Amino acid sequence: MSYADVSKDLERVIGYIHADKLTDEEKETMTRETLHYFDEYVSPGWLKYRKSVSTNSAVLEWTDRDSVLDGMNGEEFIDCLGGFGIYTCGHRNPEILDTVKAQLDHQALHSQELLDPLRGYLAKAVADITPGDLGKCFFTNGGAEAVEMSLKLARIATGGRWFVSTVSAFHGKSMGAISVGGKNTFRIPYTPMVQQVVHVEYGNAEDTRKAVRNLQAVGEKVAAVIVEPIQGEAGVIVPPEGYLKELRAVCDECGVALIFDEIQTGMGRTGTMWRCEVENVTPDILIFGKAFGGGIMPITGLICRPPMWTQQLIDNPWLLGSPTFGGNPVCCSAALATIKFMIDHDIPGQAKRKGAVLKAGLQKLKEKYPAVIVDVRGEGLMLAVEFEKSEIGYSIAKGMFARGVLTAGTLNNSKTVRFEPPAVITEEQIEKVLARMDEALAETEREFAR
Repeated sequence: MSYADVSKDLERVIGYIHADKLTDEEKETMTRETLHYFDEYVSPGWLKYRKSVSTNSAVLEWTDRDSVLDGMNGEEFIDCLGGFGIYTCGHRNPEILDTVKAQLDHQALHSQELLDPLRGYLAKAVADITPGDLGKCFFTNGGAEAVEMSLKLARIATGGRWFVSTVSAFHGKSMGAISVGGKNTFRIPYTPMVQQVVHVEYGNAEDTRKAVRNLQAVGEKVAAVIVEPIQGEAGVIVPPEGYLKELRAVCDECGVALIFDEIQTGMGRTGTMWRCEVENVTPDILIFGKAFGGGIMPITGLICRPPMWTQQLIDNPWLLGSPTFGGNPVCCSAALATIKFMIDHDIPGQAKRKGAVLKAGLQKLKEKYPAVIVDVRGEGLMLAVEFEKSEIGYSIAKGMFARGVLTAGTLNNSKTVRFEPPAVITEEQIEKVLARMDEALAETEREFAR
């Protein structure tokens, strides 16, 4: 196509964005073109990967609000997937959205040279809401990037080189992040990776202690232990009580930094602002993301204890990293509004209370369908239902989708279906979710004749 043809085609597409209402013909065209363009220009495997939401007909998401996603043709879904933790404050939260719009009216991105005030305000706010003496912030764009920065910071601050992570851990898919990840599906295609990484059993602090001491015994320098306070991608695995506190003790004994990846567990998701608060533990580096941008803008980052920010980093502020869009004004405005909304509306408390209601309902369904459900677990609104095999989990996710509930059944992890709805979900919606789950379980039970 000529540039003129491209411009004309984009005029049509931009018209869809500006339209108050789409015609049936426009909807049909968009659906057809989306399927073709995903297959031709994005990835031929994407539609298959999202098979629970692309069976029989494609649903294009076009509008959303509170705890609901709307398809282009009027389909309505109660969102129990929550973008894997993005929408803790709900979809298009009005208070956060208004702040972002106000910021866009006078500036979106920063010059890269002058001082952008919102970054300073946001760094202070994060220091104010995180535990202990955490106080130095670095803002990034995505979770994996924040993990990369934390690994670099640990090395430069401690002089160590080795990292101790856990089996089944998930920290992102960039090279450093996937190196400390503990899932072979994601690692094998890219080996060899960052070599100085050892993996230990999750939930077993003594395993971590032995790994660190063994490395140090043979002359290796360990930079950090990195762990999720609750493992997400692994299937919402909650460690034994005292695990995080014991990891703190291990790191203190051995002179090693402790990194908590709270990208998914943090910002109120599990019933406290940060999961590490449950055990009154302060890490050396805390990584945040997902819900941090209020479900409106993408922003992630890390905060560390002051001694971690060494003189070398003070002398060269760009040494750790210089992401072009990291900490930009419009994203900072979203995060500032998100923190205020979470405090004013007690989002962690809502997640704890509503999570207890949802979990109790899921446990009752486990009692009703013992041959189908293996386990119900999680904290706050980070919950999971585990089934005997992936085929059953996929059947449930498909059945829920057919009944207007979006859950986290995927090709990679359909044995365990996650429930991570927004904290603004109503108890009436929770009742509907449980009723529809009951129907989906009955259907699956008949399908597999259990």
